[in-house]
Amino acid sequence: MSDDTAPWLIVGLGNPGAEYAGNRHNIGFMVADLLADRMRGKFKAHKARAQVVEGRMGPPGPANRRVVLAKPMSFMNLSGGPVTALRDFYKVPLERIVAIHDELDIDYPTLRLKLGGGDNGHNGLKSMTKSMGPDYHRVRCGIGRPPGRMQVADFVLKDFSSTERKELDWFVDRAADAVECLIAEGLERAQSSYNS
Repeated sequence: MSDDTAPWLIVGLGNPGAEYAGNRHNIGFMVADLLADRMRGKFKAHKARAQVVEGRMGPPGPANRRVVLAKPMSFMNLSGGPVTALRDFYKVPLERIVAIHDELDIDYPTLRLKLGGGDNGHNGLKSMTKSMGPDYHRVRCGIGRPPGRMQVADFVLKDFSSTERKELDWFVDRAADAVECLIAEGLERAQSSYNS
């Protein structure tokens, strides 16, 4: 199978379960859900311990890409297992994998896209990098730092504040746009449009 026919694997990172659904740590799931709606797809269970939607993304024509949209159903710190299993199942080259995740070192609601790099202490990225190496794309959704002395773990596992929620739909929408731009037009174009 040549590289050009390989699909893109877009992974929203989060924790499964209703109690985590509104957490800052689950913004990757929120963006994945919106992308699934845009693709008119429904998530289905996959043997790789993930939920997936297979379909196409992007404008009609040569920029229309085959994609597998996924939400790992392991907990965040074990994301690498399901993502690696999906990569192998769909034969996706590493540079066609996109992780959508929360990022403490970027203010809310700011986006940054990049290829490769460290994990910044993010357990989902740490797990993916340990399984596959670091050279996949990241759509980093800024959530800012915890206030005062709040522990990072407590902060990321709390729901967005009522003030943050006023901008959350816009932020998730913008992150979904950035993913679509990355896949259709490439990283540099997506960075110049969305790295605010």
